[in-house]
Amino acid sequence: MTIPQSSSHRYPARHLGLPATAPLRYVASMPTDSLVVLCTLPDREQATRLARALVEERLAACANLVPGLTSVYRWQGAIQQDEEVLLLVKTTQAVYTRLEQRIRALHPYELPEIIAVPIQTGQADYLKWIQESLTIAP
Repeated sequence: MTIPQSSSHRYPARHLGLPATAPLRYVASMPTDSLVVLCTLPDREQATRLARALVEERLAACANLVPGLTSVYRWQGAIQQDEEVLLLVKTTQAVYTRLEQRIRALHPYELPEIIAVPIQTGQADYLKWIQESLTIAP
């Protein structure tokens, strides 16, 4: 993958908060169908199980577990507060429908949080890796 060299399509490392002496890598400003999907689970064990299933089934390139989350929400007319683990799932629009169906099938909650946020810009090699990770090798 070629990284655009036009000044309007690159961001030197210093703009990303990296030291000025860091090797210059560029963040590709290019169209992508990559997504970050947010999903909360009640504990680390269930979050790990779901993350592994999604990656093994090539519905996610990566899933980060963020423990220590406190969620406050209204459910069935009452204010609730629970400790949860947040999954940050990297995937693509092309597999999103299957990913959502799989999360719903494996998730312990009656109404799981499944929110997809488009990745508008990202490091070109990383975006390529997301795509490749979801493709079955010939």
